[in-house]
Amino acid sequence: MNSFSFLEKSARQWPDTVALLQGEESHTYAHFRDRSLAIGGNLLALGCKTGDRVAFCLANSPRILEVVFGCFAAGLVVVPINARLHAREMAYIVENSGAKILVHGPEFAEGIALHGDLFGGLTHQISTDAFNTLLNPANRLPCAVEAAPEDICWLFYTSGTTGKPKGAIWNHRMVRVVIMNYLADLHNIQPGEMVLHCAPMSHGSGIVALPAVARGATNAITTSASFDVEELLSTIELLKVSHIAFMAPTQIIKMLEDHVPARHNLSSLKAICYGGAPIYVDQLKQAIATFGPVFVQLYGQGEAPITITGLTAAAHQKLLDANDLRIGSAGQVRTDVEAHCVDADDNPLPPGQVGEVVARGDVVMPGYWKDPQASAEALRGGWLHTGDIGYFDAQGYLFLLDRAKDMVISGGNNVYPREVEEVIILHEKVANCVVFGIPDDYWGEAVHAVVVPKPGEMLTAQEIIAFCGDHMAGYKKPKAVDFVDELPVSGYGKILRREVREAYWAGHESRIGGGASAARALV
Repeated sequence: MNSFSFLEKSARQWPDTVALLQGEESHTYAHFRDRSLAIGGNLLALGCKTGDRVAFCLANSPRILEVVFGCFAAGLVVVPINARLHAREMAYIVENSGAKILVHGPEFAEGIALHGDLFGGLTHQISTDAFNTLLNPANRLPCAVEAAPEDICWLFYTSGTTGKPKGAIWNHRMVRVVIMNYLADLHNIQPGEMVLHCAPMSHGSGIVALPAVARGATNAITTSASFDVEELLSTIELLKVSHIAFMAPTQIIKMLEDHVPARHNLSSLKAICYGGAPIYVDQLKQAIATFGPVFVQLYGQGEAPITITGLTAAAHQKLLDANDLRIGSAGQVRTDVEAHCVDADDNPLPPGQVGEVVARGDVVMPGYWKDPQASAEALRGGWLHTGDIGYFDAQGYLFLLDRAKDMVISGGNNVYPREVEEVIILHEKVANCVVFGIPDDYWGEAVHAVVVPKPGEMLTAQEIIAFCGDHMAGYKKPKAVDFVDELPVSGYGKILRREVREAYWAGHESRIGGGASAARALV
């Protein structure tokens, strides 16, 4: 079944409902369908054949969903690219995917022209200034092409925080499972509800748009190129937004810092979906206290999009009311997914024992694009090896500790940076922090913290170290602490631990985060 059928169904059932909204621009579901069929037909008229890749690098706008569903309709493979990437990074994804066409915003024209030699494989570059060429009604498809469940429809490139990005292959079956699983497990979006996108739609927000389209909801998009809390809150109030599609924890923290209670009426909110990176328990509790029981957590990866575990808004509130530490978990395994933890030899572990999270099901990718070696490693034994370290408790709640490559081995002891960060963030003067291992002649690696103080606050390294000593074993305490005004984040709001850490490893043997040796020292 072609994933375009979800849009086709909504256009039949709710033709006059607004599907896409940004500022003064709006399109009904009937219009959205017709524009997507035109885009698909015009891409074929430009020479694309079934299975060809079409990349886009666009700031948030209705064009993103129109291109996605246009590619679905034509049997093409969509390749979203983070609009915050450098032209060279964009070029790598274009080249690796073998994309024939790149749709991009005019703001990228200069960078693409400057590095034109890196985009030699493209047959066409289409700026949004010329987007109307893709809407020529003469080439509009009468209907979507036939597609089998296993046909590729999407290449989702990983963030590249651990090396060159890899393209996770998605097929139509995966898209169907993502949509149905989200509606069944996390939040049952209703027709006509207002779903707001304020995070990059090339990532999690764009994925959550899929179930919104399937249910005939309105996908509203903020107008600011950057995350603007005042605009976000004003938009929620103006449009009576029921659902924020996706927020990174850094955005939630920013919203907490900038929100002025009683300035905006946010009573329409039913769900704020978040994920992509850890949020510390204390920050989560503050968020629930400020905005109410509306937070919905999802855990997944590009290799299993947003669909491994989850925690509903009701579950958040129940755990909070009971002062249950499982509010800091990643929730329970989702419908039609199997997951557990394994040791270094891939043996399943019982509840409470720490290991690597593995998952399988129809939502798991069949492999990486043009990378059989990485595919075989990630999918060995028929299970997706996530690279995330954690454990399941007896009730099936998943507690994530860290990425395998982020684990610190200090004096033979395994230290999980997130565990240390969870303590540091409790300090009343701390706004944010990141913890990692640095070279140490005696310990091998020493636990190191980089801390962002709250505005106007003064802190010393000894204060942080002593505070940690009051809350955890001595070997887990940072040996040293540095202070900065802010931490670097990715285009999707994740703290770039590796970028901070690399400066401390300059001139040393490349063993950032422990590498493979750390991954094999889980038990």
